[in-house]
Amino acid sequence: MSNFNYKSGIGHTAPYQVSGKPFASGNITAPAVTGDPVKVEFPSVTRWVKVIPITGSAATHLRIGFSENGVKGSNFFRYLAGNNFNHEQAGPEPLELKVKELWFIGDNGETVNFDVVAGLTTIPSGTIPTNWSGSMGVG
Repeated sequence: MSNFNYKSGIGHTAPYQVSGKPFASGNITAPAVTGDPVKVEFPSVTRWVKVIPITGSAATHLRIGFSENGVKGSNFFRYLAGNNFNHEQAGPEPLELKVKELWFIGDNGETVNFDVVAGLTTIPSGTIPTNWSGSMGVG
């Protein structure tokens, strides 16, 4: 008889083949670019993530990154947050990312409210000790 104890991990396929456990956090406020970024932590590694900006001016973008240094520096991407006051416009498609946290900050002098929805795997967040921080393009 074997004493092997299987645990799913970051490189295993099975946790990404099934639907994710639901995660939702709503009405989060990202500060203006001069403030401290807000972090959304996931209880386990994500299978996919969707960010939905809900308020902002036509010129406001939401910076999204994988580390605090990333959103404060140049390792981030932007979502248009303007003209989406009541979720009239569909947000971008879900991003298939395996992360344990995301960082957010407004891209100019205004705050941005947004929601986060994710599908979670059974993989513990500690499997990614630094959330890829220090990797090229992460910050």
